[in-house]
Amino acid sequence: MSDSEKNQPPVQGNKPAWIGGLVLVAAGVFLLLGNLTRFSLHNWWALFLLIPAGGSLWTAYSIWRRNEWRFNAASRGPLIGGLVLVFLAVIFLFELPWDRVWPGFLIIVGGGLLLTGIGER
Repeated sequence: MSDSEKNQPPVQGNKPAWIGGLVLVAAGVFLLLGNLTRFSLHNWWALFLLIPAGGSLWTAYSIWRRNEWRFNAASRGPLIGGLVLVFLAVIFLFELPWDRVWPGFLIIVGGGLLLTGIGER
């Protein structure tokens, strides 16, 4: 191994392992709160929706960063997908009524399209 290779920082992949850890810690905190207090989340399983949401949002961020801090069509899909999953998790966790919150999906998709339109200029 040459001297220049020794001075190089270790290469890290794009896999954000901390996101899964953060979701598991959050799930543990909510379950512990439920055991120790009167706080309860009946749909605690919805926290696991945040794992693929975090991965999708990380992918959108990576593409955005690589594209000189601009949104494009490649970053739009992961961004919208991640935000939809986060929104679904919130709906299930807090048992929000579907008939009142469905416009949130329109806002997420429309916002993603607006960001892409602004970023491509």
